[in-house]
Amino acid sequence: VLDEVDAPLDDANVERFCNMLTNIAESSDTRFLIITHHALTMARVDRLFGVTMQERGVSQLISVDLATAEQFAETGRDLSTDQNKDEVKSVG
Repeated sequence: VLDEVDAPLDDANVERFCNMLTNIAESSDTRFLIITHHALTMARVDRLFGVTMQERGVSQLISVDLATAEQFAETGRDLSTDQNKDEVKSVG
């Protein structure tokens, strides 16, 4: 678990950090749980989880598979009306 370890880093060092994690993950079959607010780090992961609170006191967990999201973006498909929308899940 890496909790906002990229917060003090500039963009160049965030890239280095992400490259290091990618190398470790590929060479050792290690998985990381990264907690971040940094857009560059988010762009480099396979899956994003987010917590949102649209209604006071009610949190929702949202999961997005980035490869699937990219496919939807490239084809211009609307995920909310797609038959395969389970790739982006909302859990109450």
